[in-house]
Amino acid sequence: MTTVLSGLSLHQSRAATVGRAVKPVGKVVAGHTMHAAQPARPRDTGPVRSHANESLAVSAHRTVRGAHMLVSKKIMEAAPPGTNPMAALNTMAGVNFQSADAQGVSTYSSQFFMHGFQQQEIGMTLDGMPLGEMSYRNYNGLNPVLAVSSENVQGIDVSQSAGAESVAATNNLGGSLAYTSSDPKHKLGGSINQGFGSFDTFHTYARVDSGDLNKTGTRFYASYMRNDQQRWKGYGEQFYQQVNAKLVQPIGQSSSVSAYFDWSDLHELEYQDMSPDIIDHLGPNSDDFYNGRASGYLTAYNAALATQTKGKSGGYPAGYNKLSDPTDASYYEGATNENDIIGYLKADLALTNSVRWTTTAYGHGESQQTTFTTPYVGSPNGSPLSELVKQPSIRRFGVISQVTYDVAHNHIGGGVWYENNDYQSPMYQYAEPNVVNGVIQGSPLNPLGHFKNPFAEIFNQNYNTNTFTAFVQDTYRPIRNLALHFGFKSVLNTTRVGDGYLNQSYYGNIGNITSGESQTVAKPFLPHIGVDWTFLKHHELFIDISENVHTYAQSGFKLSNSPFAVTQDAYNNSRNSIRPETAWTYAIGYRYHDKLLNASVYAYRTNFNNRLQQISSGPAVNPVSSVSNVGGVTMNGVDAALTITPLRNLAITNSISYNHAVYDNNMTDSDGTHLTRGQQVVNYPRFMYKARLAYDWRALSFYIDGNYVGQRNYSYDGDYRVPGYWLSNLGLQWHVKKTTDTGPRLGGFLRGLTLSFNLTNLTNTRYIATMGENGNPMTGSSAYTDQSMLIGTPRMAFGAIKADF
Repeated sequence: MTTVLSGLSLHQSRAATVGRAVKPVGKVVAGHTMHAAQPARPRDTGPVRSHANESLAVSAHRTVRGAHMLVSKKIMEAAPPGTNPMAALNTMAGVNFQSADAQGVSTYSSQFFMHGFQQQEIGMTLDGMPLGEMSYRNYNGLNPVLAVSSENVQGIDVSQSAGAESVAATNNLGGSLAYTSSDPKHKLGGSINQGFGSFDTFHTYARVDSGDLNKTGTRFYASYMRNDQQRWKGYGEQFYQQVNAKLVQPIGQSSSVSAYFDWSDLHELEYQDMSPDIIDHLGPNSDDFYNGRASGYLTAYNAALATQTKGKSGGYPAGYNKLSDPTDASYYEGATNENDIIGYLKADLALTNSVRWTTTAYGHGESQQTTFTTPYVGSPNGSPLSELVKQPSIRRFGVISQVTYDVAHNHIGGGVWYENNDYQSPMYQYAEPNVVNGVIQGSPLNPLGHFKNPFAEIFNQNYNTNTFTAFVQDTYRPIRNLALHFGFKSVLNTTRVGDGYLNQSYYGNIGNITSGESQTVAKPFLPHIGVDWTFLKHHELFIDISENVHTYAQSGFKLSNSPFAVTQDAYNNSRNSIRPETAWTYAIGYRYHDKLLNASVYAYRTNFNNRLQQISSGPAVNPVSSVSNVGGVTMNGVDAALTITPLRNLAITNSISYNHAVYDNNMTDSDGTHLTRGQQVVNYPRFMYKARLAYDWRALSFYIDGNYVGQRNYSYDGDYRVPGYWLSNLGLQWHVKKTTDTGPRLGGFLRGLTLSFNLTNLTNTRYIATMGENGNPMTGSSAYTDQSMLIGTPRMAFGAIKADF
């Protein structure tokens, strides 16, 4: 069956049975991934970069990681101002980044995949400091876009194999993203970047560098960033601001002590989750009722009355009667409010010419309020609406310490990481005003404000987690062009839940939430083996084999695949079958590079075991949920990339990726056994093609890119698929004066001045971007009404003026 509306085509291989979508209370995240890239070069050759002005480069590291690439600052600066640096990774084969906003900064809608693994299964760090599991309502870290302003990102070191045993993460089944923040400059100066764009987008960034303050080279910078945009559909603001500061104190010639600080403050109204049913009958531009005026609240109020009185009073807007589930098609609003403070103190010491010791102490505090106006449970004042607000918080502290030793032909390393994380996960209910004779009795709650004085607590769970990892590794170079690597990582992670509370009147006497339980993940030996061989003049071959583990997730009640986020009875039934997720990855790659072209081929196989999944059944509101071990996933894939440089400063890149990632087992829930075995994993395409042309001519820089994303499975049984689509973007920069240019300053005080212009989604393609943010339907028969899709942004234009002093 194929349904088409406004340029959106949703494919289903068997006829859909229209039924009520299983809609969890509040908003949740789900997903699966992995890719290859540049292997590490022998450490005495120095960094190797593309002969063209390209942004993807091989970097020299003292370890062998075949699937390894550095994404530099150049490609990030070419994007629209304030763009999430992860969007720059979308140029890489095997990577798929999705978002419902053009800058990719929405923490709810942003979705990152790498070789079949989803973002929750990819380790992420900033300057070595762990950022935890990237998920909505992150329980042990924060989204990288909130950890560092995009202008302060110097580069991203991508390890697309599950190796990199030194990374401080316990979720890197599918690789890792290691962000590096820029250092303070040696000269006094500053930068201002003012961006603007469609839908009242304004992006302001200002940074001041102290320069060297004394003979020892003490220096620092401080920056402020403000990003503000109106939603491209519906009504409301998406706003966040951020302060970064970094201090570097050199010690001698090759040692230093550094400190980093980040404060971020985010407030954004999220887009309404869509279903094929809603897209067909209301159109892709339908959204929440919230419009900043009384009329929006009155519409939501009447719709809630119609739901609770079964149509005897109130009513839905025109067209909603065509839907199988008009109640969940639009809520009043749903928003995210998040405040983070994170920082570290790092000592990087050269003890001798051969021994280096690096130690980082860090801390992170976070508070969140994520909102959902429910039409199912009213307020004590008689209003059929009430506000459900999840208010999780994080307090974590940790230490990372690593030592490297160069002796003979060996580069030996070892280190430890310890973290204590206290995660609180409550949800409260707040009153919305009643309506009498068409008049609102008070002011509706501000979804972007701070909520106080709830009238009920819905659930609460306290998690405390202690994590300890240790690793040792050795890279042995028997000859100059051959590197052999062996290392292993040990993981010990214990999570204990306590003070569990479940509001029985809200949930209907379903029993207590899991409390007073603990789970320990102990993996003493997770090996990583690598071989890197440079042969002839331009040829390179690498092999990478590794195993890794994902410790148990944490979340609020029924919000993820956490084994603790269920009732005590459900936990008791599953405790003997729950095992931590693990993955073995085997990769082999070849690369050729010279002045004319760079070519690479990367093939991999991954065996992903003990995959945990939340299983929901029953009514749309408050469904029965459990977490089960649903077996494994087998992934076989290949990437191929070719960059041609026929002219100086002209680079033409093409890449293709194929990923055959299928479930090993059928899945069973209360509705029976579902034929998922052999089906492609949900949300990740089997095929992708990417092309990019970049050209620098004198003071001008230009790029145009195209990205084809193949069809993706929406249902686990593969009966409902979202079609593939093409997306293209272009950018133009005019460097009125480059900071590297010689001669007098522009106007006597500007070291550099750049004007830029960008167009995203050139052809104004209508497409499904994020999928599975609320989990995925089990079968195609329920997929038509399941609300777990977000529409991609239309064509948008951006401009910016950047001045360097």
